[in-house]
Amino acid sequence: MPVPPARGPLSAALLEHLLGRAGAPTAQRLRELAARTAADCGDPLRDEDVQLSLFLLYELHYRGVRGVDDRLEWDLGLLAVRQELEGPFEAAVRALVRVPDVAVEDVAEALFAMAAGDDGPGVSAFVQRRATLEQVREFLVHRSIYHLKEADPHTWAIPRLAGGPKAALVEVQADEYGGGRPERVHAALFARTMRAAGLDDSYGRHLPSVPATTLVGSNAMSLFGLHRRLRGAVVGHLAVFEMTSSLPNKAYGNGFRRLGFDADATWFFDEHVQADAVHEQIAGRDLAGALARREPGLVGDVLFGAAAALALDAIAGEHQLSRWEQGRSSLLDARP
Repeated sequence: MPVPPARGPLSAALLEHLLGRAGAPTAQRLRELAARTAADCGDPLRDEDVQLSLFLLYELHYRGVRGVDDRLEWDLGLLAVRQELEGPFEAAVRALVRVPDVAVEDVAEALFAMAAGDDGPGVSAFVQRRATLEQVREFLVHRSIYHLKEADPHTWAIPRLAGGPKAALVEVQADEYGGGRPERVHAALFARTMRAAGLDDSYGRHLPSVPATTLVGSNAMSLFGLHRRLRGAVVGHLAVFEMTSSLPNKAYGNGFRRLGFDADATWFFDEHVQADAVHEQIAGRDLAGALARREPGLVGDVLFGAAAALALDAIAGEHQLSRWEQGRSSLLDARP
């Protein structure tokens, strides 16, 4: 991933350290700065400096950052810095959501009810009926942060599960990765849509353009996926992610067709209409429901992960819609 510009003192210091520049702060200094920044920022979910810093630290576990030594992935000092940010971040997400009290045998139905009752902002309806070409290009820029590495955060859960839940997760993820066909990998399909819209589909290219309200969703997925103690949360997140995918993607596809995009450009959305209608049943019942029965102590985290997915998606959607309704760009840089 290209090195993005900093968004505050913490991300600036972190980039200096990651790139090994002369005079860069030590890991201990970074840890102290991270603790102060997280404590003083007011809202870690919307703070640009906090969210970019977390994103960079998590990216070390994915494809890395250009010019950064891969050995820093497991640097103890940087892990301590991440820990200073993750504590307030997780606490803020937990404070944001309400987790229902549900019996073990009712977890799957509770997840379907949460997805059906979601009344978050109608980005998909806006794209279907009203979005301009420039607004759908912005929409793709926002979505590129996750979709160019689609499924990767949830895949961290595979070695943390066993039995039926593990098999169900592998079944879902196999489809996400194209069933062994590179051209059908969902990240590759999304890249096709970006190219059709005249956008650069390079991994991480658009990170400088997206606000914290977009980064927070991807960061939550990484938080859940990279911690074994939160395996229930990453399962719940994936379940409701799949349950709320099919109908919005149908609307997205219709919106792109309204603007003149062809079947090759809408393949990504059309694929999700079909695939996620099946995935939602597997993820809800065979994955999340079965995990709850196998490990009853994880019920609360399964529902927390699902609630977090809905709430953080709403934060991103509210930002985009409010800007578009005002006739403004939803990006930090209005020229994708």
